[in-house]
Amino acid sequence: MVQDIFEKVVNNLGPIGSHAHYSHHYYSFPKLSGEIGPYMEFNGKRMLNWSLNNYLGLANHPEVREADTNAAAEYGLAYPMGARMMTGNSDLHEEFERQLAEYVGQEDSFLLNYGYQGVMSAVEAMVDFKDVIVYDAESHACLIDGVRLHRAKGGKTYTFKHNDMESLEKNLIRATKLAEEQNGGILVVTEGVFGMSGAVGALDKIAELKKKYKFRLLVDDAHGFGTMGKNGSGVPEHFGVQDSVDLHFSTFAKSMAMIGAFIAGKKEVIMYLKYNMRSQTYAKALPMPFVIGGMKRLELIKNHPEYKDKLWEIVNALQNGFRDRGFDIGNTQSCVTPVFLHGEYELATVTNLIRDMRENMNVFCSIIVYPVVPKGVILLRIIPTASHTLEDVNYTMDCFEVVQSKLKNGEYAPVSIEA
Repeated sequence: MVQDIFEKVVNNLGPIGSHAHYSHHYYSFPKLSGEIGPYMEFNGKRMLNWSLNNYLGLANHPEVREADTNAAAEYGLAYPMGARMMTGNSDLHEEFERQLAEYVGQEDSFLLNYGYQGVMSAVEAMVDFKDVIVYDAESHACLIDGVRLHRAKGGKTYTFKHNDMESLEKNLIRATKLAEEQNGGILVVTEGVFGMSGAVGALDKIAELKKKYKFRLLVDDAHGFGTMGKNGSGVPEHFGVQDSVDLHFSTFAKSMAMIGAFIAGKKEVIMYLKYNMRSQTYAKALPMPFVIGGMKRLELIKNHPEYKDKLWEIVNALQNGFRDRGFDIGNTQSCVTPVFLHGEYELATVTNLIRDMRENMNVFCSIIVYPVVPKGVILLRIIPTASHTLEDVNYTMDCFEVVQSKLKNGEYAPVSIEA
């Protein structure tokens, strides 16, 4: 019997969508309004917001707003028209690429209209069915989808345990044997900063393995770009292994607070990607206001290290404060600050907890539950920014102590909490 596809999807919204009947517009797809910053409006209330990817506070920087406004007034959002390969190239696109490559210590880079599709497409373009991908088990969904595209054309993949070099080496041995049999190559894929846990990818140890095994290394450094390393260029700089990272990817959606992304590497390899990344070959170029706005953001990042210093002042105060108060924040070594609450709680308990934080404490942060994290774990994910203050930090930690006490005392049992 042929099924109606619409009927099938409507009756099964997926593991997250299955709760949409009560979560939509509150726990999922919430609407934050007002000026972008540490305080925004949600559900008619002013909230202390810890859920914005605006690490350096550039979203509303006056020079950024001016650059964005002037570029939009001069070019509009249509220019340049078409894909880069056809009619969408410009001197400014190539100048921005030069600046990005120089900043991350690579020979060249390629601007991407979106990060997710971009890196997914880069993974797919770099390998054929004879090649083998070895990737970290906790890689972001965009990397996993790139791996899936490789599998779809018959390519083989191996997964190594998260940041586990013994596991990586075992899989490199397997991949080497298979690559030799197939006359293929090996691509290792990992992240600079893992966005849920805040763990930093072991790029220094992976680089050491290059002395024993023949592979190329692609790093997604979305959360590291602008926040890690002496000059802020990312985790490869933090470890001093820029020369060992063959493809350095980052989105502009975190520290740069805008749309777009780039991938950097050897000139010849970047030229190959320019002609073979389907997500760019068949899609419109990054509009000019994002190019000009991006260059202004990069200029500010390079010329104002105090933005990164202020960010880390907030990060250190927050993370040290949580640890001092006995909270489990895992092994984060980056700005990403996860707070893990443990126990076998019903989903209704979790939603009541979040409702209490938002309605009664005016604190907004993201919540992650199973299947993204293991059962018995509630992850409250905090993204600090340079725009937050130490007063914000102290108030938030006080609220978290109240939340943890209520959780242990059963006060978030599956009944409604009235604001």
